Amino acid sequence: MKQVQASPSPSGLPTTDAAEIVLKPVHIRRRSRFIVWLLRRFLRPMLSWMIGGSVQRMARIQLALAARVCRNSSGLAVDYRVIGRVPGHFIGGPHDPRRKLVLWIHGGAFILPAVPDVHVRTVAKMCRALDADGFLPDYRLAPFNKYPAALDDCERAYRGLLDLGYAPERIALGGESAGGNLLLGLLQRIRKAGLPMPSCGVPVSPGTEMGRVHAPPSRTLLMHTDALLPMVALARVSELYAGGMDTSDPELSPLYADCTGFPPLYLLASNAEVLLDDTVLFARSAKAYGVDVSFEVWPVLPHAFPLFEAWFPEVAQAREDIVAFMGKHLK
Repeated sequence: MKQVQASPSPSGLPTTDAAEIVLKPVHIRRRSRFIVWLLRRFLRPMLSWMIGGSVQRMARIQLALAARVCRNSSGLAVDYRVIGRVPGHFIGGPHDPRRKLVLWIHGGAFILPAVPDVHVRTVAKMCRALDADGFLPDYRLAPFNKYPAALDDCERAYRGLLDLGYAPERIALGGESAGGNLLLGLLQRIRKAGLPMPSCGVPVSPGTEMGRVHAPPSRTLLMHTDALLPMVALARVSELYAGGMDTSDPELSPLYADCTGFPPLYLLASNAEVLLDDTVLFARSAKAYGVDVSFEVWPVLPHAFPLFEAWFPEVAQAREDIVAFMGKHLK
């Protein structure tokens, strides 16, 4: 796979030698392009309606999404357990700290819960390929719980896994969208507490800037082509999640984090999503701090596309790439 340096990013921002971008050479089928159009036409307005609703509406939506039972866990057992005072879906049998483990932090604008038939299904496929267990912390959600509740829960989950005896070099972190934001916040917490780092991290389409709805540039350049995220409605996410906190705090906006000591990172984003430059700029920053960074930009597909294998058959390749990266770093 060819790595491209010092070339324009898909959003038009110039890159530098401090970061490498891999332009994924994948063919997107006509059927997939049509589904992208349908998402833009119908799902994006629905998400805008969800985010812009009352607290009661959000509670009903949270209940409805959490009720979507996983119909295919790749033959692995799925249980709902409490680890480190944090409940969540555990993929695998009894706790066996000799095994590898994928700690996946779900997205959903800090408002929506994990959808078992999407998140658990996807992570179970990764766990099957890696011969690993998996845990998806059911962190507390906005608007009922504001920052730092969600990040506190992610830290407790990681500490809980260490307390159970899982070796950090046998833990891989992953997370999409808001989950990617929390993953990068968790790495800061781990370093601050002097805990051992996990083997690696996979932030997918992470939101890294919480203080500006209008920037980075891809938010305005791609706001009419993004198939999933309603940029104007997302302005409310900061209000609901961050409240009156300083949104330039690196725990809220990892774009401004000191990434010294972070484990190897594999970032993915689409060239058609508004959060593209959130990922581009973070990748540059992390690379400048000496982090081993890999970054791939996929064409056409929507935000957080690795979750939507049921819609886009091309996404199987993204899952395999994530598994290969984690497998390379897990001991």
